[in-house]
Amino acid sequence: MPQTFPFSAIVGQDQMNLGLVLNAINPSIGGILIRGEKGTAKSTAVRAIADLLSDIDVVQGCLFSCNPHLPVNYCPECLKRSADGELPYVNRRRKVVELPINATEDRVSGTLDLERALTKGEKRFEPGLLAKANRGILYVDEVNLLDDHIVDILLDSAAMGVNVVEREGVSYSHPAEFVLVGTMNPEEGELRPQLIDRFGLCTPITGITDPDLRVEVIRRRSAFEADPETFYKEWEPQEKNLSEKISEAQKLLNRVEASDHILNKISKIAVNIGVDGHRADITMLKAAKTIAAFHGRTSVTDDDVLAGAELSLYHRIRRKPFEEIQLDMDLVKASLRA
Repeated sequence: MPQTFPFSAIVGQDQMNLGLVLNAINPSIGGILIRGEKGTAKSTAVRAIADLLSDIDVVQGCLFSCNPHLPVNYCPECLKRSADGELPYVNRRRKVVELPINATEDRVSGTLDLERALTKGEKRFEPGLLAKANRGILYVDEVNLLDDHIVDILLDSAAMGVNVVEREGVSYSHPAEFVLVGTMNPEEGELRPQLIDRFGLCTPITGITDPDLRVEVIRRRSAFEADPETFYKEWEPQEKNLSEKISEAQKLLNRVEASDHILNKISKIAVNIGVDGHRADITMLKAAKTIAAFHGRTSVTDDDVLAGAELSLYHRIRRKPFEEIQLDMDLVKASLRA
């Protein structure tokens, strides 16, 4: 397998990297939308973050990569097989599944054999990309160019952790828990506000303007292309350290608590910034708790809220058509101090 560019070696895209790490720790955040120009390490970062995640046990032969230690999330086939005893399983790396722009609903969700269901009463299901992405990462480049209906399906599955396919009164469901990463160039068209809002986090990304950092990008990329194995070994200690931090944060996450004082501050920020609905508040809390866990703490601090707010609010700011998004971080900080 070709060597992946190390996540730790990516230069100058701290917000994007943080958003990916937070979703890797806590997929319930709801994914991340990365808005910006091409050639800014988006695809590199998505593939690299997968290498930092721990390997997973999957039921041998399962098309949905079911967790053998979690029967409550078994697919229908694994439920049947488990009735005869424990299921054999194997250990493997998590997958990064890329969704093509021209993907159809059947390609994404999967298809039901209606004739077999109606004539024999058997549900025969041909899995789609959501099945392949279960317990992994689903990467959608140029998500703004997808049909809105396909984006709806992706976001629904990401939010519920389940993919439900219904055809002519016949339905089939299977686990579909994945980290959703969407990228887009706003110059090529926007997503509808209702769809953008359903991404948990969002960050803008631009090319690096600092000449010294640009030189460092060139150096690292050239070194990697000349000898990928040697380059990776140089960064292996940083990769191992970050991987361990993510693993520890996943274990700690359920113990992280946010005081009423923190909840009130989150609420004030959302009101003062003027976002619609309550999704921003909930996502800010999830992000803040995940940041606390990442830093090895069980209590959320103001700094956690501040870092989470920047990623949670950017795409939820009210704006007029064709108006640039502007998140007033000074107002966010003032709301925290109030």
